[in-house]
Amino acid sequence: MGLELKDKVAIVTGGSRGIGSGIAHALLLAGARVFICGRQEADLKSALQALSSSGEGSIDGIVADVSRYQDCRKLVEAAVERFGRLDILVNNAGAGHSYKPIDQISPEVWDATIGTNLSGMFYCCREAVPLMRKAGAGYIFNISSTATIVLCQGGSAYNASKTGVSGLTETLVKDVRYDGIRVSEIVIGSVSTADRGYERWKLAIEDVAQIVIDLYKLPARALVSRVELWPSQPPPNR
Repeated sequence: MGLELKDKVAIVTGGSRGIGSGIAHALLLAGARVFICGRQEADLKSALQALSSSGEGSIDGIVADVSRYQDCRKLVEAAVERFGRLDILVNNAGAGHSYKPIDQISPEVWDATIGTNLSGMFYCCREAVPLMRKAGAGYIFNISSTATIVLCQGGSAYNASKTGVSGLTETLVKDVRYDGIRVSEIVIGSVSTADRGYERWKLAIEDVAQIVIDLYKLPARALVSRVELWPSQPPPNR
């Protein structure tokens, strides 16, 4: 028998816009209580207002930058203080950059990319796992990218960060499986969002959110450790 999301508590990082907001919306519709974060206060307030229509009283969040360990610590603490527990962590927050040869990527861009895309996941997992272990159950979703497969030229910082996510996830699966915690990496291709542009061939935000819902609802005995989600009909030669 599958698991249900009613009254489960989820953290969604980067939940103030784009894919994160879409995942938060889907979780709310499924009956979960959701705590989000974003770096910009204005974006966070706007998202909380919009998401409240999907689950009034079941959505909250704080301003946080996941590249900072103390922010991740405060995020998990605030979610538990607000809703009393933590069942699900969706590590969605991410940062991209302009693709350039390695000698044209500044150390600041490198540090920011690795900090948000990889270190932020580690920080949040580090804070969430003890709570889930104590409860004897939990689910961690790490949102990644097909950049781990395609490895486009000029993307050394982004590719390194997302390849690191794969290594982190595969190891975490083994670290926590006997604590009742499931971990999945969701590897996604091009998705239509406000900042990435809307094109009919791309995946929709709802496609990614549906994967999160479906994986969680599998029986606790079942684990899909990695999903690759590609557009079915990308432009030729893309």
